[in-house]
Amino acid sequence: MDTREFRDMGHRVVDLVAAYLEGVEERPLFPKVEPRTLEALFDEPLPAEPQAPDALLREIEEKLLPYCIQVNHPGYFGYMTPTPAPVGVLADFLASALNQNVGFWSIGPSAVAIERQTVRWLDGLVGYGPRSGGNLTSGGTMANFIALKLARDFASGDRAQIEGVRDRWAAYVSEERHVSIDKAVDAVGAGREGLRALPTDDAFRVRIDALEEALARDRASGVRPMCVIGLAGTTNTGSIDDLRALRRIADREKAWFHVDAAYGGGMLLSREHPGLLEGLASADSITLDPHKWFYAPLDAGAILVKEEERLTRSFGMRPSYLADPMDPKGERYAYFVHGFEQSRRFRSLKVWMSFKRYGAAEIGRWVDANVAQAERLHALAEAHPHFLSATPPRMSAICLRYEPRGLEELAPLHAEVARRIEKGGRFWVSTTVLKGKTFFRINPVNFRTRLEHVEAFFEALGGECEKTVRESPVG
Repeated sequence: MDTREFRDMGHRVVDLVAAYLEGVEERPLFPKVEPRTLEALFDEPLPAEPQAPDALLREIEEKLLPYCIQVNHPGYFGYMTPTPAPVGVLADFLASALNQNVGFWSIGPSAVAIERQTVRWLDGLVGYGPRSGGNLTSGGTMANFIALKLARDFASGDRAQIEGVRDRWAAYVSEERHVSIDKAVDAVGAGREGLRALPTDDAFRVRIDALEEALARDRASGVRPMCVIGLAGTTNTGSIDDLRALRRIADREKAWFHVDAAYGGGMLLSREHPGLLEGLASADSITLDPHKWFYAPLDAGAILVKEEERLTRSFGMRPSYLADPMDPKGERYAYFVHGFEQSRRFRSLKVWMSFKRYGAAEIGRWVDANVAQAERLHALAEAHPHFLSATPPRMSAICLRYEPRGLEELAPLHAEVARRIEKGGRFWVSTTVLKGKTFFRINPVNFRTRLEHVEAFFEALGGECEKTVRESPVG
């Protein structure tokens, strides 16, 4: 492919994407297709000969686009995959073309500088000072893994990364945690039995009394506290733990204090809800996900650390084949020395370009609009005789339960209604379980969504619930 063909094909791809975005609301939100159909659609031998650009783009239009879930659709209220800001889409195009490895200054100088600045912006948003640091990751799972490794190394006096795990450690977190916490505790050697999943109160915040009881039990049995984990925006309800209380307990126990704000960190940009994440800056480390509520395309998570030198202590290895003899003053920042990943995609470009193009104030208005949409759903549910809202929303996540009179077993009803909503093609939601009860989980993180969309969704949801009860009573 010469530059002339590249330019022609590139223009056609941009036109295709622009047309797709212009008409996305008219597309079915979820494809009416079975997995086996898609497997058959793409089942072919490895191509041995080149394909003409026209034929390749035709395949994209016929095989890919119609069978995507349309996260750009204003009716997408499912998992936390946002509508990506258009400038972030272009940024990923640039990042792929430049193919800079941000792991090492010598093979990505300006890209490293952009990531350093982007991390400084994020550190400033959470309230960290000049000694802070961090890096961009593939998402919250990798960020939480790095945080738990930092916690393990800190708690062991920086011996565990050399000697391995020799003591019995425990990490403490709400039952409303993201599953990445379980994976991280496993991966750093504490084991899944070393995770203390603690009960929550009526607002789905971790109970401090339950934490104190768990610590006392572990103390009596010789288990040492490695990490106290606070949640600043739970996946189900956007609930926020008492971060200041957790900080005090972590200090007393000489444990690391980590806050998972992968979703809730978007509230740092809110203008209508300032101070919602009070106490966040007290954490030793924080997980943020710009690819959630900062509207960046996948993938872009972040691990932020109050003291950057903790990253160096935990990961600081530099083999001879990666020495930099042109850097006698140590000015060329090597991310691989201060983080887990060696080769690193230029993830920060889309975050940096989004802040530059839209500004924090505009992105904050998108966040506030999503919160207002959740608040509207809560009000509609409260006024309805058969809907229950799990808790008043603090963010854009809200869980609604349909409770018609005379039915006791409601999980099949909620699953069937979610299936019907998906099949309808106008909206998409998931279900979840809170304290043993099934709910619809709705979470707009979409700057294309407007109040009329959530009102139309609630009407459709209620209609499908009533229709499902009439046609196939459950319970």
